Amino acid sequence: MAGAAWPLASAADLLPASLSLTLLLASLVAVLGLGITAVFFEHIRKIGCMHSLERTAVSDAFFEDPGSLKKVPCPSIFDPAEKYISLIVPAYNEEFRLPEALTETLNYLKQRSAADKSFSYEVLIVDDGSTDRTSKVAFEYVKKHNIDNVRILLLGRNHGKGEAVRKGMLHSRGELLLMLDADGATQVTDLAKLEAQIHALAEKVESSLAPSPSSSQRLSDVEIAVFGSRAHLEKQALATRKWYRNFLMKGFHLVVLLTAGPGIRDTQCGFKMFTRSAARKLFTNIRLKRWCFDVEIVYLCKHLRIPMAEVSVSWTEIPGSKVRMTSILHMVFELLLIKVGYGLGIWKIYS
Repeated sequence: MAGAAWPLASAADLLPASLSLTLLLASLVAVLGLGITAVFFEHIRKIGCMHSLERTAVSDAFFEDPGSLKKVPCPSIFDPAEKYISLIVPAYNEEFRLPEALTETLNYLKQRSAADKSFSYEVLIVDDGSTDRTSKVAFEYVKKHNIDNVRILLLGRNHGKGEAVRKGMLHSRGELLLMLDADGATQVTDLAKLEAQIHALAEKVESSLAPSPSSSQRLSDVEIAVFGSRAHLEKQALATRKWYRNFLMKGFHLVVLLTAGPGIRDTQCGFKMFTRSAARKLFTNIRLKRWCFDVEIVYLCKHLRIPMAEVSVSWTEIPGSKVRMTSILHMVFELLLIKVGYGLGIWKIYS
């Protein structure tokens, strides 16, 4: 028996040193891979748990009225609409770019309101934990235009653009809800294009579901999402960007396609409009708080069967972008979260 055991005991000694080292490294890589996988899945689980708590939590958010110094309770997306349109502007350290964008936006809205008395509006600025004078700049517009038309929601600390948009949507009063960036890269007049597309789709939905005029639905009750798009400007962008940025963006678009599927060419344009009922479903489901919440919206629209459309909008490059090359890696990580979280059923979609 002792002689038979000898080959087994000395087998490791007979292995070449290079093979032993390879096996050791392979074992370490395997253990590391399992550890990273465990941490990744635990991260997904925690996001799901946090979302469940946020869905059931009672909001104590409020708006501050600089005129009366009173706190105005925030409305809920579950309340009936009180305005025709709400514009949600996420802002993080935007003290220099915000004033021009707000002035242009409010001038346009006032002109529309003067020409059409049924056109009521609100602009909701969501300060995502800015460390500069963003909130002070925003409060000046609240004072000038009153809190019924301009409101600012302070998040206290930085959460990410996705969370700022989500909070704004959940506390808006419009039949239509438009998210737009604080830099004013897209002309606010283009909201009319998205608005027209929503009305056109709503008529199609109504004609297919309610042929009787007496049973017509309100616009806020029809589920529709319309995405502003810069896809028509792609050739111009490719010609002006450096080759490595084009390579990274092409790679990112491929990953987006694999995650959310085809249908929307430009998921990242910060100019999107939703009906109230669509926003209610989408933004009570959304999990991502930073870069790729736009892709998650497309994914959710498909799974919730919310009709989508893409409309070309004008767009201008505004200096001061917060997107860095390292942001691409974070975006890819978030796309993986979408694919795994929803694909494996860890994240539930509530209808």
